[in-house]
Amino acid sequence: MSTEPTAAEPVTIADIEAATAALEGVIRDLPLAGARWLEQRVGGPVRLATENLQRAGSFKIRGAYNRISRLSADERARGVVAASAGNHAQGVAVAAQLLGVQATVFMPDGATIPKVQATLGYGADVRFHGATIDESLDAARAFADATGAVLIHPFDHADVVAGQGTLGLEIMAKLPGVRTVVVCTGGGGLLAGVALAVKSVDPTVRVVGVQAASAAAYPPSLAAGHPERLASMATMADGIAVGRPGDVPFALVQRYVDDVVTVSEDEISRAVLLLLERAKLVVEPAGAAATAAVMARPADFEAPVAVVISGGNVDSLVLLRIIRHGLAAAGRYLTVAVRMPDRPGSLARLLDDIQSMHANVVDIEHNRVDAGLQVDEVDIVVHVETRGPEHCAGLLQELPARGYRLVSHRESAE
Repeated sequence: MSTEPTAAEPVTIADIEAATAALEGVIRDLPLAGARWLEQRVGGPVRLATENLQRAGSFKIRGAYNRISRLSADERARGVVAASAGNHAQGVAVAAQLLGVQATVFMPDGATIPKVQATLGYGADVRFHGATIDESLDAARAFADATGAVLIHPFDHADVVAGQGTLGLEIMAKLPGVRTVVVCTGGGGLLAGVALAVKSVDPTVRVVGVQAASAAAYPPSLAAGHPERLASMATMADGIAVGRPGDVPFALVQRYVDDVVTVSEDEISRAVLLLLERAKLVVEPAGAAATAAVMARPADFEAPVAVVISGGNVDSLVLLRIIRHGLAAAGRYLTVAVRMPDRPGSLARLLDDIQSMHANVVDIEHNRVDAGLQVDEVDIVVHVETRGPEHCAGLLQELPARGYRLVSHRESAE
């Protein structure tokens, strides 16, 4: 394998090895975490690369620091600019702070508050532009042209890809005999770097990228043979909602990645929930995409499997909604409307009966304005946490058997 970058091979294993040396003492050395609950599905060893516990909460510090550390003194003096929904922003902010460089970061208008506050806390100047990362990136490019600041692209630069690739070398060193490496994927910087590193050590290891189905630019781009831009995106996984693959990572993904698969919003939310409950890890939706793929189709991944958890920066209120969505997706959340006489004791009796059926009432609403209601009636809407789909079905059968009139129901958290 060549050690000199070319158009078809814009990053080499030598670049990743150099980045590993540059990152020594900068990033945290995190052990791969066990995941018995995934091993039971896969039928063999599964380990989690917990980059959600990495400095600044994601893998992004790797590429950002490697890129900025290689700038000349003149470039550093002009400062750096980046565009990000949050994780790259924090990675650039931390790296710039460590290296004594001024950083300006453009973020989408909907960037989560914790990511914004963290980026500010690391000393960056935060500016808002557009609804997507792509729109923020356009603003960052304009800022770079106007001020001379160096653009630190979130994924489309050889130094960034090389920095992200250091995770691949770590996985190969920490999990000898690994057969499959599964990577969350947006623009492709992490996937490209990890794939190059992994294949350089052992070409027989299978590398799989995972994208949110409603923001998956790689499958059509790979089919076309060149990066293609999506017309629209809509996903809770904002960290991997990238409309067009980068040219640099795309060339590497084409050559080294065995497959790119997609996961649904329900699968992502279930993965976030299970990582919280079973692994005790707070993971953002983008960071849970690889886990979601393994959960959804465990037979597709030969063990031992390394699953990358790419980030954990998530707003607490957003996490609450995702957890409720995950409960619903797992058949563990039921909303039922019961029409009852509007008199004292009705609600207490309903709640007692639900409790006797071993369900947990999460929230209650009263509706007295529906056109179908009699003057002395009320619809009581009860949001219930259950043990699973069979428990939901049992509740829906038992309530009418106990004399309750069900107006509507849905297995949903919304």
